[in-house]
Amino acid sequence: MKRTSLALVFACIVTALAAQAIKVKYQGTKPSISDFAWALLSDYDNNAEDTDESTAAMLQAWKKYRKGAALPKNETLTVDKKSGYVVFEETYENQKLKIEMCYWNEADGKHKLIAYNVGFYTDGKYNPGQYDGLFFYRYADATKKMTLLDEAPGFEVQYCTDDGSQVSYTLPRTGKDITMTTWNPNGTTKQKTLKWNGSKFAE
Repeated sequence: MKRTSLALVFACIVTALAAQAIKVKYQGTKPSISDFAWALLSDYDNNAEDTDESTAAMLQAWKKYRKGAALPKNETLTVDKKSGYVVFEETYENQKLKIEMCYWNEADGKHKLIAYNVGFYTDGKYNPGQYDGLFFYRYADATKKMTLLDEAPGFEVQYCTDDGSQVSYTLPRTGKDITMTTWNPNGTTKQKTLKWNGSKFAE
């Protein structure tokens, strides 16, 4: 995996993930996490101009999943439709790429919030890579489209602090809250829960 400065991380992902509305195709009365994931990955497949190694890896795994084909031994893809959660993991020696997706039903009953989260770890510790980041999309029932949001609802996504700490996020497979973890230079960690209230997250 390529490495780069945190200053370049944000720019790379924003370039790779287009802000245009993405059409979500589904069968039945409402879309599932699989429909949101495939819509996002398909949009990347059709429109990405830069090589996003992390999303490309998940895209290839998802294509195998749709065909019922086996993944390489160093990859896993978990699709939990009931919980509205997906996680793709790719390991290489002591390194791991982890990509999560999940969604929340908004209180107005007309929208859904979708999160896409990329994290890179070395020896179990957060070690930001070129495409790490947490992004949010809003899906509208009326248009059946999802649009990338300019900012996280209710909090500011940060990837580092003034003292040199790194910040990572974990999406919920159970429950509704996001966990924010600060990885301090001295090796300690501190966690904060970002609570979902039906329309945004409260720190």
